[in-house]
Amino acid sequence: MSTRQFSRLFGEAKRLAGITKRVTLHSLRHSFATHLLEQGTDVRVIQALLGHSKLDATARYTRVATAIIAKVESPLDLLSKPKSETKKRKKPT
Repeated sequence: MSTRQFSRLFGEAKRLAGITKRVTLHSLRHSFATHLLEQGTDVRVIQALLGHSKLDATARYTRVATAIIAKVESPLDLLSKPKSETKKRKKPT
């Protein structure tokens, strides 16, 4: 399937779904990557899914995913907490 055929199919699906907002294939791709990032998917996995050769291209999506940035706890903040509190926190596997 060519890019042009895919674009026409996307436009037809958008019309049939009643979507009137300006949506492009690129905005769909961008939303896909941003949602994956916000769900905690490793940026390197997203890089592979999008076919980016350089991580810098994928890193653009981190600017949009502000929810992730807001949840990050600085390791320096852990220094001021009692040891018993920091031991309770387990690293995700």
